[in-house]
Amino acid sequence: MPGFLDRVRSLPRLGLGVSTEYGARRQDGALDPLELRRRRPDCAGFLEVGVEVIKGLDDDARAWAAGGLPTTYHFLDINLDDPDDFDAPWLAGVRTIAGELRPAWLCGDAGLWHLGRRDRGHMLLLPPILVDEAVAPLADGLCALREATGLEVLPENPPGAAFVGELHLLEFFARVAERADTGLLLDCAHLAMFQRARGLPPRAGFDGFPWDRVVELHVAGGRVQDQAGLEWVEDDHGTDVLPDTWEIASEAVARAVNLRAIVVECERNPIDAVLPLFDRVAALWPARGPEAA
Repeated sequence: MPGFLDRVRSLPRLGLGVSTEYGARRQDGALDPLELRRRRPDCAGFLEVGVEVIKGLDDDARAWAAGGLPTTYHFLDINLDDPDDFDAPWLAGVRTIAGELRPAWLCGDAGLWHLGRRDRGHMLLLPPILVDEAVAPLADGLCALREATGLEVLPENPPGAAFVGELHLLEFFARVAERADTGLLLDCAHLAMFQRARGLPPRAGFDGFPWDRVVELHVAGGRVQDQAGLEWVEDDHGTDVLPDTWEIASEAVARAVNLRAIVVECERNPIDAVLPLFDRVAALWPARGPEAA
């Protein structure tokens, strides 16, 4: 198989996109992805669909896919470092759903989606343990999923209020990407959480990071919370984006020479409330359409 830096040339440039997951639009005022595309196709070049295999796809995701519109598949139900998660029924479900979505690639938070047996509705998400011993199992899982689906699999740095392990988050994922020979999804809001939790400036660890492996970025709102004097950031996907996140996103766009997609995570907000957010993200990456590939 060619190396990733050769394979990335064949990945489509999707531009700006929006995320969803099963039942996201049930909340009053939540974003309608197809309506966003009708009103502002420049903001909805693709749909990143969060998937739990046991739930399948909701009507919004099916309608988008039925129109032949671009997608990515964001898994919400696998611990990549756990071989037991790669059971035959789950892999069959992934292939079936991918057959319907026809995604450009697979991606997802490379952390703990469950403790103990995987079950419906778990939706736990914890960051990985940031030690060298955790690199190989995670990388091996990425390779296994890539081989099983025939699609590129981009690990995403998960959110967290606290992080365990001596490695910097960017160093950890750099090692994972090298061992798995894979691309990366960098969530700018999640990285801002890590830097704050470690008392680091927003761009700490940027030098030496393999930016040429970053294929996708996420930008999302976050809310600073205080619990008995402990300050932490809630990953609320709202419209208020932290200054740290903007700083990271701006620098990431400048460095990520193989960037193909940016997702604005805002699925539970009205369209009119999120359009200024899309416009600001678009200004960071002006050559964002397929014609710029």
